[in-house]
Amino acid sequence: MAKNVLIPLPLLERITELLGYWDTSKYDRAVRDDYEDILRELNAKMLKLELREAYSKIIRAKDEDARHSARMDYLWQKNYIRNVCGSDTES
Repeated sequence: MAKNVLIPLPLLERITELLGYWDTSKYDRAVRDDYEDILRELNAKMLKLELREAYSKIIRAKDEDARHSARMDYLWQKNYIRNVCGSDTES
């Protein structure tokens, strides 16, 4: 059974950035595959958190022009995630 945990966003950002710097080219193929999968999932999670923030800007918009602009940004980000990550944006 998979369980979720709460990690402070700044820590998640630091972990993702740190892992991005590691050179795993000298490790076994299985380790590299795990590393790449984990890093890909963390990057996707970061993009989805940014998408969530973009959605909240739609809700908090002060007028229709701001709401329209925020919605366009949100839809652009959602499309980007779908194209880059090959993922839905639900998780």
